Amino acid sequence: MKQNTYLPEGRLLGTQQNRLATSSVEALEKAYVDGTIMEGVCTLCDTERNLHVRLGNYTGIIPHSECVYLREGERPKDIAVISRVGKPVCFKILELNKDGNGVRIILSRRLAQLEATLAYIDRLLPGDIIHARVTHLESFGAFADVGCGIISLLPIDTLSVSRIAHPKDRMYPGQDIKVVVKAVDADSGRISLSHRELLGTWQENAALYSPGQTAAGIIRSIESYGVFVELTPNLAGLAEYRDGVEVGKSAAVYIKSIIKDKMKVKLVIIDTYPSEAQPLPMNYFIKQGHIDYWRYSPNECDKLVESYFA
Repeated sequence: MKQNTYLPEGRLLGTQQNRLATSSVEALEKAYVDGTIMEGVCTLCDTERNLHVRLGNYTGIIPHSECVYLREGERPKDIAVISRVGKPVCFKILELNKDGNGVRIILSRRLAQLEATLAYIDRLLPGDIIHARVTHLESFGAFADVGCGIISLLPIDTLSVSRIAHPKDRMYPGQDIKVVVKAVDADSGRISLSHRELLGTWQENAALYSPGQTAAGIIRSIESYGVFVELTPNLAGLAEYRDGVEVGKSAAVYIKSIIKDKMKVKLVIIDTYPSEAQPLPMNYFIKQGHIDYWRYSPNECDKLVESYFA
């Protein structure tokens, strides 16, 4: 049996491997024998909640019972099925029959997710850094596909050190990101995720700037004592209030000073202007591997911001 990889849904769709596997009946038969996980675009959810999936010149059917892998005690939700229409879905071939009427192809997303769970998800440890794809955003956090459509949560306070009002300020659906496994629930097998640890320490982000520079930032909050302007997702500075500032606007800021032992960046707002709708690309300082401990604060600073994963 061929070794599968367990990427977020959509990551296999455009690959040569997937195109070849769905290019002919013979290729589909080989994928069936090999147990290959493939992807196709779901074009229809019929009245019986079966998903119809485009496979090159053919159409496969995922029966409703095969649409989602459920752990013990979980209940199926229609939204988890109907929300796949128009999007890529992963699957393994369950049946492939040829007769005088053509080719009948029955697929199983459940089996692909079950294999991903047993061979990949259940083996992850807190501190492991993995790929994910943002699926949707809520006020309390971002949901991300960590492999074969298996969804985990990134609480809003784990998205970055710099505080944001809503996850849309940091991410967007369909965005490919890196995440670190924050915790593993031994009973349910579910994992929770974090993100801020991969975006660099205060010192690493502060090293990108120097006093005397003028840089671009985003106004994140307005307080009685000043305006917080985000320079990077893990670094914000404080400026005095001035007319025209609004939360969410971009700002050109002059960097007055960077104070390492107090973990402060003092700014002067030069100008403000409307922000771009799309969040800025992520700058990852840690891209792969495993971490047991992460400290954001410089050693000289009394304020301690840290994360334990061991």
